[in-house]
Amino acid sequence: MRPGLLCTVLGLALAACGQQPASSGATASLAPDGSPVARTWGAPLADAPTVPVSTLLASPDAYVGKTVRVRGTAVAVCQHRGCWFDVASDVEGQTLRFKVDDGDMVFPPDLVGETVLAEGVFTANPLDLETTKKVCAQEAAAEGRPFDATQVTECMTLYQLSGRGVQQVARSE
Repeated sequence: MRPGLLCTVLGLALAACGQQPASSGATASLAPDGSPVARTWGAPLADAPTVPVSTLLASPDAYVGKTVRVRGTAVAVCQHRGCWFDVASDVEGQTLRFKVDDGDMVFPPDLVGETVLAEGVFTANPLDLETTKKVCAQEAAAEGRPFDATQVTECMTLYQLSGRGVQQVARSE
């Protein structure tokens, strides 16, 4: 295959995945907060308010069903289909998942450690007691601590951003 054709095919493949390569030169795009953008996925960011993750998690009922934007560091990415990533909160130990339908956007593993602006609808996903116990058991196993299912007596609700658009903030040089 000719080198020029290979570059064209790779460029089309990136476009099909909803990823745009970083802009170069003076035409680099800017995020709504004025930060230079390295990569984007999904729809352009709208006028949604930027809300700290800790605020969303402290008062979730005030935001459920609303379109919001968060800014933070991506700390984990789905290793199977790239359909979600977790954003670190401004409070240590808290994260918020940004989730899309499989294939809508594909987030690469190298997103971990990067600053992102992520926009979507804040959703509540109530779990039944059996599912709550499974989630708690998985968390305990991942952290290497013992787990006793009889101690779990209340259902939990998982909160996430149902994805609309993401911008990775370019690193300053």
